[in-house]
Amino acid sequence: MAGFETVDVSGKPVRLYAAGTLSHRAPGVLLLHAWWGLNDDVVGYAERLASAGFAVLAPDLFNGQIASTTEEAERLATTSDDAATRAIVLASVVQLAERLGPASRLAALGFSFGAAWAIWAPNKRDRIAATVVYYGTWVEESVLAASHVPVLGHFAEDDPYETAETVDAFEKGLKDAGREATIYGYPGTGHWFAEPSKEAYRAEAANLAFERTVTFLRHELAAPAR
Repeated sequence: MAGFETVDVSGKPVRLYAAGTLSHRAPGVLLLHAWWGLNDDVVGYAERLASAGFAVLAPDLFNGQIASTTEEAERLATTSDDAATRAIVLASVVQLAERLGPASRLAALGFSFGAAWAIWAPNKRDRIAATVVYYGTWVEESVLAASHVPVLGHFAEDDPYETAETVDAFEKGLKDAGREATIYGYPGTGHWFAEPSKEAYRAEAANLAFERTVTFLRHELAAPAR
């Protein structure tokens, strides 16, 4: 089943999008949106993951606000309340875990703004067994060392937000922390290359990244606990 529903966060309903069969033992994915908000690209990606066999919850981190310009998106990202975002992410993990039951394994997957929270979430909820990021990093050593889950990263060749230097630092930080890290670069792409509504969208690279993501998730979410 699919559609918008809510999760209770500190007594208040927060919107999220659910896709796939939310049944016991299904592999689950927490999908965290980019700074545009919970838009059609996120819904489409959730449905695509659902078609690949995953149960997906995509919470709205911006209280229904959706940006159509970079300026609007930057405002949403820079004015967002970190404490509120943390609460939404953690409540969504709990809801997904409860829906799927104790036998299911979960992953956190984030795009850009959401990528940082996908890296952070396993530090607080040990049900999360893997992280996938699209053109987003977190290089703080204490955060990278606080979890042991493997990370898959997809990064653009020409990206002013995530340069080659920041991506290298991210990969080094993960490996220095003893974590498995698989980082892919996509030639001829820029930030947002995997989001169909953006001018930067590149279908071939986006499809390859999705195929790699599904392969990674199927392996990690079927693997025994580490």
